[in-house]
Amino acid sequence: MNRLTARWAAALPAAPRGTVLSAATVWPLLAFLAEGAAGPARAELEDALGMPGDRAGEAARGLLDTLDRIRGSSAAIGLWARPGLPLRERWVAGLPAAAFGRFTGDDAADKAALDAWAAERTGGLVPAMPVRVDEDALLVLAAAQTLRTRWLQPFREYELAPESGPWAGRHLSGLRRLTALLDRVGVAETPAGPLTVLRVLGDTGVDVHLLLGEEGAAPGAVLAAGVGVAGGAHPVVTGDVLPLGEAGPGLRAGRTLSTERDHQLQVVTSPFDLSAEHDLLASPGVFGLAAATDADAGHFPGVSDGPLAIGRAAQAGTARFTRDGFEAASVTAFLGIPGGAAVPRPRYRVRRVELEVDRPFGFLAVHRTSRLVLSAGWVADPVEYAYEPYPGDDGEGDDDEDDGWE
Repeated sequence: MNRLTARWAAALPAAPRGTVLSAATVWPLLAFLAEGAAGPARAELEDALGMPGDRAGEAARGLLDTLDRIRGSSAAIGLWARPGLPLRERWVAGLPAAAFGRFTGDDAADKAALDAWAAERTGGLVPAMPVRVDEDALLVLAAAQTLRTRWLQPFREYELAPESGPWAGRHLSGLRRLTALLDRVGVAETPAGPLTVLRVLGDTGVDVHLLLGEEGAAPGAVLAAGVGVAGGAHPVVTGDVLPLGEAGPGLRAGRTLSTERDHQLQVVTSPFDLSAEHDLLASPGVFGLAAATDADAGHFPGVSDGPLAIGRAAQAGTARFTRDGFEAASVTAFLGIPGGAAVPRPRYRVRRVELEVDRPFGFLAVHRTSRLVLSAGWVADPVEYAYEPYPGDDGEGDDDEDDGWE
C-alpha cells in the first residue's frame, strides 16, 4: 500500500491549495476487483497491488481488519448494484461486513443514499460519495476510512509571520512547541534531495510525519521520499547527532544557554485543514485501471455474469492538523458500467402472478435453518404518505396528479 501511495503522490499534478490522498481506501478496492478480474485487467491490477489477484482479497480483508483495530481508526466497504445485475455470491461474501444495496432507479434517491453512507462512515468529514450514479451505472464499490488521534504533547497557538519564502509578509496562524526529545526530528538523503522529517506522536499509536524538502522540490517527489523514509528505505540522521549549523531544510542545530539541563527541540509551524477530490482515471496506469476502463469488453467475470468495465473512479478526502491533534478521512468509489455486450435482457414469456395487500395483514420473521420465529406482528394502521409541496406550490395539490510539528 505504501508503494501505491508513493506512485500516486509522484504522479499528482501541482495543487496550489494543497491536497490530501489516501491509499487506505484505494488499495482494498483494487484488491477486491483483482480477485474478480481476468485477462489484461487482472495483470495490471496485480502490478498496482504488488501481489497476485488470488491473494489480494485475503490481504485486503486483513488490511481492513487492521485498520479497524487501530484506536481512533475505522474502515468500511459498501456495495450497490442495479436490480437485475447478477453478482457472484462468493465474491460478494468476501467483502468484509459490506453494506449491500440495490439502486432504486431514482437518481436523486440513490445519490442521497450513497452520500448518507459516506457521511455516516466518516463522521461527516466526507459528506458525499465522490462518484455520480446515472443510468449507465451498474455497480458502485466504495471504501471509507476515518482516523483521529490527539497529540501526546499539544502545541501552543501564536501568530506566525514568515520573513522569507512564499509566505513572507503574511500574518498566519501558527503552532509552537518545545520538547527535549531531539530524536523526533531528523534529516534523510533521498532521491528528492535532503528531507527534514518530524514525527508528531499521537495517543492512539498513530503518528503524523511532517516533511520539509529543499526549496523548489516537487511536492510529489517529497511525498514519495517521505514514504520511503517511513518504510526505512532512507536512513534518518536524528537531531541528537546532527552536525551543528544548517542541518537540513528548515532545520538548524546549535548551542544555547538555558536554566535547565534538558536539550531543546523547538518546533514552529502552522495548522492546516485540507480537502481534495481525485479522479483516479486521470492516471489509470498508477492504479492498474487502464485495461479495466475499456468498455468494449467485460473484465470482471468473478464479480458478475454481466460484462463489467470501470466507468469512473474517484476519491474525496480531508485532513486536519490542529494544536491538539489530527483527523483525516477518505472515501473512494469505483463505478462499474456495461462492458462489451449489454447486460442480458429478459427474453422469455412467463406466467405473472400479482398480490395486492390493501387491507390489514400480519407478518412473521423466521430463521431459515432453525425455523425460529424472530418477530411477528399485525399491520392494522398503515403509515400515511407525507406530501411535500414543490417550491411555490400553494399546498392545495392537483386533482389530476489544525496542523503542528513535534
